[in-house]
Amino acid sequence: MPAFDYSALDDLGKTKRGVIEADSERHARRQLRDQSLTPLKVAENTKKPGQKRASFRRTKVSADELALTTRLLGTLLKSGLPIDDALTALARQADSQAIERVVLSVRSKVLEGRSLAEGMAEYPQVFPDVYRATVGAGEQTQHLPLVLTRLAEHVEAREKIQKSARIAMIYPAVLTITSLLVVGGLLSYVVPEVVKVFDSLERELPPLTQYLIAISDFAREYGLWVLAGLLTTGIGFRLLLRRPGFRFAWHSLLMRTPLLGKLMINSDVSRFTRMLAIMLGSSVDMLDSLLIASKSVYLLPLREEINLTLERVKEGEALSKALSDSPSVPSIIPHLVVSGESSGNLVEMLDTGAESLEYRVENFLKILLGLLEPALILIMGAIVLLIVIAILLPIFDM
Repeated sequence: MPAFDYSALDDLGKTKRGVIEADSERHARRQLRDQSLTPLKVAENTKKPGQKRASFRRTKVSADELALTTRLLGTLLKSGLPIDDALTALARQADSQAIERVVLSVRSKVLEGRSLAEGMAEYPQVFPDVYRATVGAGEQTQHLPLVLTRLAEHVEAREKIQKSARIAMIYPAVLTITSLLVVGGLLSYVVPEVVKVFDSLERELPPLTQYLIAISDFAREYGLWVLAGLLTTGIGFRLLLRRPGFRFAWHSLLMRTPLLGKLMINSDVSRFTRMLAIMLGSSVDMLDSLLIASKSVYLLPLREEINLTLERVKEGEALSKALSDSPSVPSIIPHLVVSGESSGNLVEMLDTGAESLEYRVENFLKILLGLLEPALILIMGAIVLLIVIAILLPIFDM
């Protein structure tokens, strides 16, 4: 059933916009009138093939919205509703037009005979590869409501960590920007005015003052060029990251970086372990579970290690043994997997491992950001102090 974009007036004369499913434009207008709305404009939501991908890129759905939508869909399916009716109910109670549009589009694909995962594939920017693969596995094993509920918990947990990190970064970011503006203003406007006074002294200036004047002259003459160069370098770096070879080398460097590498590895392994627990808990076989969970790994070298683990499990080796031989996987995970394999509680042990690593990541971020704030204050304070001393030294000589 096609979807139609509409704008209509309600009983209070306010304009409402949204998406409605109908057999035809006339049917859509009749449905709007049945809802006590006066149609102003009704148009079928169709895009040309060349425009479809650009339209998908414009669709933005936050992680909170995705988690809520996933949880509600799992609840509706768990209550026994058919998938098309569940999607209809989900679209009606959507808080944003973007979610409503996406859900109705997915429903139309389902009514055409596609699976839910195939319908979600039309919106890759909303539903990542690992998300769709997880949903597809839930459909195959007839455990879709359980998979969606666990998937919502996973998205919520990841968003909680990322949100706390973003909030904690606000103060250091504001402090850094403010300090750079202050230093830039001193070098561009204050120092040149003070230099005019020093020119009349006709005596040699202290070395620190000479260095400050040289830096000030360079900032005034080439500051914009340096900024343009940094922007160009950043854009070029992002383009290079699209090449698998360069991205693999960059990820390898990140993994070897002190502190940051351990943080990223723990984050990736926790995500992999959580996804593996979701898959195994939904009755997906071990090999398919490993294949789907490996898609959640961001670091390419680590993903390659996980793929080697998959190959060894295919050959009949125990998962715990294959993981213990992986150099990047934290040692706690193989130990927990051994316990899970021997006791029959592998899913529970994987969840425990994921929670442990997530706690490590969150705790490490708190400590790191707690140290970053005073470090930034000390660095910026030292820079400003050097500028002030360089200005005052000639005055003391007078």
